[in-house]
Amino acid sequence: MPHRSELWTAIRLRVKRRYLLARAIRRRRHLTRLADNTKTIRPDDILLFCTIRNEFPRLAHFLAHYRRLGVRHFLIVDNGSTDGGVDFLRAQPDVSLWQTARSYRGSRFGMDWLNWLLMRYGSGHWCVTVDADELLIYPDHESRPLPDLTRWLDTRGVPMMAAMMLDMYPQGRLSEAECPPGNDPIAALGWFDPDGYTWEWQPRFRNISIRGGPRKRTFFADRPEDAPHLHKTPLIRWHWRYAYVSSTHIALPRRLNAGFDSRTEMPTGVLLHTKFLDQVIDKSREEKQRREHFTHAERYDGYYDRIIADPVLWSPSSAPFVDAASVERHGLMQRGAWR
Repeated sequence: MPHRSELWTAIRLRVKRRYLLARAIRRRRHLTRLADNTKTIRPDDILLFCTIRNEFPRLAHFLAHYRRLGVRHFLIVDNGSTDGGVDFLRAQPDVSLWQTARSYRGSRFGMDWLNWLLMRYGSGHWCVTVDADELLIYPDHESRPLPDLTRWLDTRGVPMMAAMMLDMYPQGRLSEAECPPGNDPIAALGWFDPDGYTWEWQPRFRNISIRGGPRKRTFFADRPEDAPHLHKTPLIRWHWRYAYVSSTHIALPRRLNAGFDSRTEMPTGVLLHTKFLDQVIDKSREEKQRREHFTHAERYDGYYDRIIADPVLWSPSSAPFVDAASVERHGLMQRGAWR
């Protein structure tokens, strides 16, 4: 029989999930529809959900990458872009687009908006929820696209796949990582940390927390507890009662957070994180002033300052990215029974 404290935790998380859903319903009023192609969504389509701000240089490759994986419709919230990305997205027949000028931080870093769209359009679909600088890969993704993977997961009654966010970076300074619009950012960011990651079981949400990579060793070596979390669950067969709690790091109900449990023999993926292109320097200057990306923004002024200083993240222990297999060889994603 479950311990009393565990029962109390389960009750509180059920209440929290209902609160998050109610909050998402209220926050739907923040969104103005700019392009609605949702009538083209078919029952078996894989959908992608994303919030963006000034990501125009990445968008063409981002859409092409996920189209190749098997995504059939994109549901995107634009948070006040000024770089031409809105016009580009409005011209895409497989994109539905909303816009808001409301606070990203005040909407739980965009998750209120996405929880609403997931509730409204995602229920019953396999849904990919990512940032515009995250490219999902998994074992054999080049030859076995998402519909193959999701059918395989369905036959095993598994409603999700976890993925570790893998920071990609150039060999030189960040200012040298140039990527013209439409190009693959990995061509400019060809390196990653193959080891040095910590895994920690967190019983409240029954998830495994992962930290490490170049941000931890370069920017947070003296306070590793503030280093970014790298564990995410970006692929879920959605139900309208589900909710993301903290970005895509944590979801409710808690069974959705079990993707890194190796005992299940389920595959895991990697989100190639393309944050560290040359544009990150100007973005860091802006975000330091906007203070929209961290709960305790004042703690991260030094983090922004060190990015603005144009560092070299590469080290002699860095590994070159070749393909998904090169990541898998280092144990950063698993194929489990996905063979």
